[in-house]
Amino acid sequence: MKNETRGMLLGLIGVSAFGLTLPATRVVIPYLDPIFIGLGRAVLAALVAAVLLFSFRQKIPNIKQVYQLLIVALGVVIGFPICSSWAMQYAPASHGGVVLGVLPLATAAVGVLIGNERPSFSFWLVCVLGSCLVISYALIQGSGGVHMADLALLGATLSAAIGYAVGARLSRDIGGWQVICWALVLAFPFIVIPTINYAPKSLSNISMAGYASFLYLALVSQLFAFFVWYKGLALGGIARVSQTQLLQPFITLLASVLFLGEVIDIETVVFVFLVMSSVWLGKRMPIRKKA
Repeated sequence: MKNETRGMLLGLIGVSAFGLTLPATRVVIPYLDPIFIGLGRAVLAALVAAVLLFSFRQKIPNIKQVYQLLIVALGVVIGFPICSSWAMQYAPASHGGVVLGVLPLATAAVGVLIGNERPSFSFWLVCVLGSCLVISYALIQGSGGVHMADLALLGATLSAAIGYAVGARLSRDIGGWQVICWALVLAFPFIVIPTINYAPKSLSNISMAGYASFLYLALVSQLFAFFVWYKGLALGGIARVSQTQLLQPFITLLASVLFLGEVIDIETVVFVFLVMSSVWLGKRMPIRKKA
């Protein structure tokens, strides 16, 4: 199997896991402060990451790699979790698709800036088309207006795009799972105190679904999903594999139907088909390596 195809498959697995993040956050948001959700999940993930790094005796990153890991941490360990958790207090999960709609385009753009990829004009055209489709769907299915939470969603998008692209590039040097693990460990000293400050006074009122959702956010969304995601980006290229994120809003919607009681209509089916078509077209568009 070609590296590009393996990268796309791993990317789809990662996207499927990330697609449950917003519904899981919506489940747990009535019980916990959004800052605790965003940072607390990273604290728990960091403890597991430290055990993995120690158990497999991973080499400590050099100074240059540490700087890159700090950027990854700011993006996907701190920025995206806090911004998305805050937004889920005020916006429905479907409206959160605005973030997911522009994220592939943002990730591809950052990847071009920091990497050695040179996507063709046709690739960018398909990329923008797919993003517009998803954004249009999110606005139609949501309230159709602009929410105050959109600023947080924009911050989440930029944070994730930078963290994804920098992490993917670094994963070629130290490995995909090592990137997120080291990023979590480096962030731990800076997030543990705020996490304690925003921790709930009592855990007795949290439902089992709330506990399960928080564990999912910590162990899957914040840790294990990144193992396959960074590996996929490294194998298939940041610009190309990032386009699998166009399917993430629809995975989120399906999860919302199953766990939050939302309803899928024919309009959704049409948009799913159109977005899947854009991903297929994007995979066929040429991407060259910079000289």
